Amino acid sequence: QVQLVESGGGLVQAGGSQRLSCVVSGSFFSSNTMGWYRQAPGKQRELVAAITSGNSTNYADSVKGRFTISRDNAKSTVYLQMNSLKPEDTAVYYCKATKEYRPDLVYWGKGTLVTVSS
Repeated sequence: QVQLVESGGGLVQAGGSQRLSCVVSGSFFSSNTMGWYRQAPGKQRELVAAITSGNSTNYADSVKGRFTISRDNAKSTVYLQMNSLKPEDTAVYYCKATKEYRPDLVYWGKGTLVTVSS
């Protein structure tokens, strides 16, 4: 059974930094594309950043230059380093794993709340 567990959320002041982690178990981690998504109150879930097994990355325009996604295959963990946080970054952040050889196999974590105060 594949499980994704996010951590690192909390309350941070605008301009501050936060690092999220997502540990994946029950899956061959290195063959996954990993993504971070977020959902703010009253809004749809949106892609924040993604990283492939080959370490190619892509980012939402709203976070480019401020957020960095990375992965540690030895620890089956993906990270999201968030700098220069803004109140509009407030959301529940979700981790997603997609099997690259079976893109129909998608797994989600339960999310971690990040609140950025002004």
